[in-house]
Amino acid sequence: MTPDYRLYLVTDYGLDDDALCRVVKQAVDGGVTMVQLREKQGDIRSFICRAQKLKTLLCGSSVPLIINDRLDVALAVDADGLHLGQSDMPAELARRLLGGGKILGLTVESMAQLHEAQKLPVDYLGISTVFASATKTDTRLEWGLDGLSLAVNCSSKPLVAIGGIDEANFARIRQTGVAGIALVSTICSAAQPCQVSRRLKQIWMTDQPSSPSGFT
Repeated sequence: MTPDYRLYLVTDYGLDDDALCRVVKQAVDGGVTMVQLREKQGDIRSFICRAQKLKTLLCGSSVPLIINDRLDVALAVDADGLHLGQSDMPAELARRLLGGGKILGLTVESMAQLHEAQKLPVDYLGISTVFASATKTDTRLEWGLDGLSLAVNCSSKPLVAIGGIDEANFARIRQTGVAGIALVSTICSAAQPCQVSRRLKQIWMTDQPSSPSGFT
């Protein structure tokens, strides 16, 4: 099955287990198509435990679970995929260890990295950072709308935009022709993640670029 990147939830590692499961369940009910578990605390046992909880929660749905950075965690819970940053293990090695049937993503932070990534065995590229945000403090490049549009035109791989995206600018990001839009605080900090996800889903359906790939 072709991965559906359109509404891509990246979890907030500040959430406790109960809040994490509540947010993910509501977001999926509202239309989120992919979930990435991101942890930055360094506790591998906790990471595995939280990943297993999300895998159980998502069981029976069509929404894949992607693990951020840690191949060992992805393998431990048999997650649907892995997302790498530029300082993580090489994509070629990750693909060999992960296997061909899993989803592999890679963050790119410059046009040079975007061009280089076209040759790598990854399924999609995360374009970071579109706009500066509180959840991404180590930004190397702020792509902006023009840079994002250029990246779409230069890439043969699906692109997922992330960074500083909210309900107010979601439609403008959609218009660039990206394959997906990733959000953290817009969904994770919402009082009603389900309703926010539904509104974003509706925006995606309504504001189609010239080559639409809207929700069905």
